[in-house]
Amino acid sequence: METSKFLADFGKFGINLGLERIDQLLQDLGYPQHQVPTIHVAGTNGKGSVCAFLRQILQAADFRVGCFISPHLIDWRERITINGSWIEKEDFINSLARVKEVILPDQLPTQFEVITAAAWCYFAQQKVDIAVIETGLGGRLDATNVQSQPLVSVITSISMDHWQRLGNSLAAIAAEKAGIIKYKRPVVVGELAESAKLVIAQKARDCEAEITWVKAALAQKGGASWQGLEYQLGLLGKHQLINSALAIATIQVLQSQGWQIPEMAIKTGLANTKWLGRLQNLKYNGREIWLDGAHNLAAAEALRDFFDQSFSLVPRFWVIGILETKDWQGMLKSLLQPGDRLYAVPVPEHQTCDPQVLAAYAEAILGQNSKSFTTWQEGLNLALADCDSTNPVILCGSLYLVGACLQSQEFQYE
Repeated sequence: METSKFLADFGKFGINLGLERIDQLLQDLGYPQHQVPTIHVAGTNGKGSVCAFLRQILQAADFRVGCFISPHLIDWRERITINGSWIEKEDFINSLARVKEVILPDQLPTQFEVITAAAWCYFAQQKVDIAVIETGLGGRLDATNVQSQPLVSVITSISMDHWQRLGNSLAAIAAEKAGIIKYKRPVVVGELAESAKLVIAQKARDCEAEITWVKAALAQKGGASWQGLEYQLGLLGKHQLINSALAIATIQVLQSQGWQIPEMAIKTGLANTKWLGRLQNLKYNGREIWLDGAHNLAAAEALRDFFDQSFSLVPRFWVIGILETKDWQGMLKSLLQPGDRLYAVPVPEHQTCDPQVLAAYAEAILGQNSKSFTTWQEGLNLALADCDSTNPVILCGSLYLVGACLQSQEFQYE
């Protein structure tokens, strides 16, 4: 089986939220999701980082940890890992083949449903100790929402993203995210706007689910502190104070259930966490640049905050590509300030906002002409040529754009 072609064949069905097809697939596969203890993580932003923290902590505690994430940046196999290692090609083929065998011709699944089912099959077959599962879109109708008794559910944050499918208010989006809360199963929740918080609280009451509200850790020189626990952070940015606190609170729930996770494993895991494409500093043709997905308004604000703190006195050179379905105007307003430079580029092979439109809109913010390009390589190369060693060059705006860059041989990273 050629996996990319097989998965591409299901891509034509697009996004089609609902649980009927995935439920049927997993029923015919013998309910593999019920064979794996699960942490289920949803949220507008932060869920990938929280999943990464949890995986590292649990791995440091000597557990065999499955992790399912989306989207991938480099390869489909990146979505399905055990202890950080991608699923082997042969195992990936075998897992997809198992799913293919039970697909009904009158109930064809989406691409995301196929790979989600394959992940459950693989984790069950490999008998992982625990799996950390990240939602794809929303929660209530997301294909990952098939575990009726998760060890704990986590809702990291709620902001305006994917409103075309999830609802045009924070309360409506919160109702979708709240769908991962299960009857009498604990839930850990980050800092939310009041309208979203009320929805989550009501859902938890309806489910008789014990809820833990989490506030961000306190920044300390070289690290952070939360409830008396002092630790180092492997991921950069002030937003990791709340994400790391959410991970610790989730681990505390597991500890209360009898999971043996020592304090040193928590500290080691948080310090060792890395995450591709999230405030990642690396080399491109020997020159230092920064990569970050920053794919919605809240993520753009967090990225801006980091560079305000770290490079406050110099202009920043932004290489930006954004999907046209995003709030690109709000993102540009958050990222750019007078004196900065913008090099607008397309997001390859996706529904991209026209770089000329981005550049034209940015001129009023920057007070100078911006430049647009037909490829990200052209934009990045000119940004590097225009700047000096004191100016940070940041490529951002879409995880798909970051993924395209990381697949390029010109990048050097671990």
